[in-house]
Amino acid sequence: MKILLVICDGMGDRPSKHFKGKTALQATKHKNLDELAKNGSAGIMDTIAPGIRPGSDTAHLALLGHDPYKVYTGRGPFEATGIGMDLREGDVAVRCNFGTVKNGTIVDRRAGREAFGLDELGKALNIKIGDTEMLFKHAVGHRGALIIRGTGLSDKIGDTDPHEEGKQIKTSVALEPEAKKTAEALNEYIKKAQEILSNHPMNKEREKRGFPLANAILTRGPGLAPKIEKFEKKYGIKGGCVTATGAIAGVMKYCGLDTKLVEGRGLASDLDMKAGMALDMLKEKDFCLLHIKGCDDYSHDGNAQAKAKMIVKIDAMIGRLVKKAPKDLIIAVTADHSTPLEFKNHTSDPVPLAICGQTMRRDNTKRYDEIECAGGAIGRIKGQDLIKILLDLAGKTQLFGA
Repeated sequence: MKILLVICDGMGDRPSKHFKGKTALQATKHKNLDELAKNGSAGIMDTIAPGIRPGSDTAHLALLGHDPYKVYTGRGPFEATGIGMDLREGDVAVRCNFGTVKNGTIVDRRAGREAFGLDELGKALNIKIGDTEMLFKHAVGHRGALIIRGTGLSDKIGDTDPHEEGKQIKTSVALEPEAKKTAEALNEYIKKAQEILSNHPMNKEREKRGFPLANAILTRGPGLAPKIEKFEKKYGIKGGCVTATGAIAGVMKYCGLDTKLVEGRGLASDLDMKAGMALDMLKEKDFCLLHIKGCDDYSHDGNAQAKAKMIVKIDAMIGRLVKKAPKDLIIAVTADHSTPLEFKNHTSDPVPLAICGQTMRRDNTKRYDEIECAGGAIGRIKGQDLIKILLDLAGKTQLFGA
């Protein structure tokens, strides 16, 4: 039997005033997700551990059975590797946003989430600071990645992104003495990047089209290349992934999954195309992770209507996927973390989980949401437990003991 794990990024929520005290899942109709829960078992999951607010990167490491506290070095390496950058030993990789700055103050940390012209702007940001190379590449949407390459570098540096509008870009600080050169190079780069971007013709074109200026780079999540055991070696099976997010693609590549980075996220994305790619992967592989971005972005923006529509869109895709899927396929649907609309950021609230397949016990769950799933037979588990449960349901584990 084969396994399809569908991760709906940021779908978990808390009660919201937008839905009269219900979560987005509780307030929307999603008959196909409900059918999965009815025909299998449900539960809730702390992706990292109770009370820990997961990043999408650390959450996905845990979902593949790794201890993030042991293997995580920062998000930067995942972002860079995920979009095809050449990350070498000793390089420091940093996750970036294009942002909009006015009179020295950040007015939009994501440059309107508008990707127009960002490829061209990114190419202008490949420069040298002294003897240190600064290698930049636009990823998807407003995101990018920066590789800092040279001698005597360290990833022990602070972020320049203050993580909220209305503030100035932070000065990166050396968290350890040996990181002074790296922090100074990054700070100089941030200044030069603002000059380059502010005077670039593409920003004038963005302004003509009514898009926010992408005139600054905000950095966070520095790290060195991590060392992670490959999926096939760890579990004895081959795995794949379909995602539209560079950082997730990076996590999957480091974990040894054959990864397809595709275009489109949110309501404009072609979910049927992604689902079809996942099913095609499963013709040759035993496991596929289908990552769907959208709910998380809308939650960060506090856009309740768009999040609800995204859940309905996911539900429709699930219905069509189930009809096309082999009957002996194990399907699990969950989220990597909760991103409540009221909080506009990740929280530690456990996420709903439903697993459906021929080998599954059926419980009494009737709906797929945070509260209904909490009463299911799976109970409350940690993210690292999920892959082991799925492998056992598919008959791919060994007896422990005699």
